[in-house]
Amino acid sequence: MQMPDNFVDLIFADPPYNLQLNGDLYRPDQTKVIAVNDAWDKFSSNEAYDEFTNLWMKECYRILKPTGSFWVIGTYHNIFRVGTILQNIGFWMLNDVIWVKANPMPNFKGTRFSNAHETLIWATKSKTSKYTFHYHSLKAMNDDVQMRSDWLIPVCRGDERIKINGQKAHSTQKPEELLYRIILSTSNINDLVLDPFSGSGTTVAVAKLLYRRFLTFEKEESYIHISRDRLNRVIPVEKSLLAYSIEKCKPKVPFGNLIEKGFIHIGECLFSKDGMYSAIILANGSIRYADTVGSIHKVSAMILKKENGNGWAYRYAKRDNKLIGIDVFRYEYEAKYLRN
Repeated sequence: MQMPDNFVDLIFADPPYNLQLNGDLYRPDQTKVIAVNDAWDKFSSNEAYDEFTNLWMKECYRILKPTGSFWVIGTYHNIFRVGTILQNIGFWMLNDVIWVKANPMPNFKGTRFSNAHETLIWATKSKTSKYTFHYHSLKAMNDDVQMRSDWLIPVCRGDERIKINGQKAHSTQKPEELLYRIILSTSNINDLVLDPFSGSGTTVAVAKLLYRRFLTFEKEESYIHISRDRLNRVIPVEKSLLAYSIEKCKPKVPFGNLIEKGFIHIGECLFSKDGMYSAIILANGSIRYADTVGSIHKVSAMILKKENGNGWAYRYAKRDNKLIGIDVFRYEYEAKYLRN
């Protein structure tokens, strides 16, 4: 059974890295490092790895919605090959994000720099894609500072690291914090999240936590059991706590449009909230208060004795003998004329 085209909202791919490690690695105390030497990470050549990458990534491109986001992670061993293939297929890169590991493994031999980061590529289906990005939510999450493309996140250790008989269940288990940030920032509640390389199930566990639908693939039976057990323990966040209220911007509807469509009328009076001040609406969209004529913002600022004023927040119209903020008419205009 083939998945439909344009079906998935968000894809996070953590493919084999093709590390091509040779021999065992030991710490200075002669304890053996549990490295990534699994069979699924071995390829006969770079060409074989490129062919594999091209096949799975083309399918991701096919099933991703035009409004969706595609994320892929890798190290210096593979990310440049992956990035080239990604662009050749037609994906449009938005960012490369550096996952800076707060607690990286040292370079025990002292022959290179300690490899303290991995690279993520965030891409869309085309240059013109209308993708989801909760910029303001991420900024709030980052103490009201714009979220940067370098993310300091620890690798999995302690209780988060899944183990079997005291050993890592999966050699490249990703921290939940990493997936939390990706899913929260580039998808919405009830969106469908796909992970084509499930591994220990981090992506689907976080997707379930954040009230997303999820779909994943995994060929290693032991990992499938681990993921199922992990999913069964996840309790989703209460849906009301996941609302992206901070992202909702007021409709960009000029004051004159409300006059043209009859939401407010020429000659009508607009009032301050307490009803003490009133100004009359003129045909060109300006308002007149005493001897002053100007925009709703200019006149409101003059009354408030401020350099600048927000006329939308200060001005009220009378309906059924009640004062109603004129801001409400922008939402009515949007609902009637701007939404599909």
